[in-house]
Amino acid sequence: MPGPTIAERKPAVLELEPGTYQWCRCGRSKRQPFCDGSHAGTEFTPLAFTLAEKKRVVLCQCKHTANAPMCDGTHKNLP
Repeated sequence: MPGPTIAERKPAVLELEPGTYQWCRCGRSKRQPFCDGSHAGTEFTPLAFTLAEKKRVVLCQCKHTANAPMCDGTHKNLP
């Protein structure tokens, strides 16, 4: 399986309302960091995550984090 496309080499810092979100794992979505279905035909699927209250989040956009969907700084070490 090929790796994900790097959408950005920086995280998305967002204030999100309570609800369920679909984080893009493939990196192809035009709605980064969220899924828009661009993974169709690949082995990738989005990652659902739920927030119980309004919260500031730092979401990975390089798609290589070990703490998906949250950024862990991996983008700083990518070639």
